[in-house]
Amino acid sequence: MSSNHVAIIDDDASACRALGRLLRGMGFEPSAFDSAESFLADPARQRFSGLLVDIQLGGMSGLDLQQRLQAEGSRTALIFITAHDDPAVRSLAVKGGCAGFFRKTDPGALIVEALGRVTNVSAPANHGNSHAHG
Repeated sequence: MSSNHVAIIDDDASACRALGRLLRGMGFEPSAFDSAESFLADPARQRFSGLLVDIQLGGMSGLDLQQRLQAEGSRTALIFITAHDDPAVRSLAVKGGCAGFFRKTDPGALIVEALGRVTNVSAPANHGNSHAHG
């Protein structure tokens, strides 16, 4: 699917705002959700071609959301972001088929590049780095 609609699913409001600004500046149309449950409740969630999902969420975790979407047959690309990079969790995410796994301290340009690959949306070449990361 080639679409610039991207969902940011993170219970950290400041992270959502920072990622949203970064993505809007790169030509994406981000929508923020403060939980996996609020994302799942969105009747138009099929419009998203990419999901940026925090591993640690209140309620359903990012890994739980990944499993739920797979069980539903979703083909939407999922990229994880986390403040706590645990090798065991990373391994589960990768085995589950995530399209990327980033620490929140990684350069924002890496997230933009990964989203560009999975959504087939070309980001401007002069995106530089940001401190809002995946």
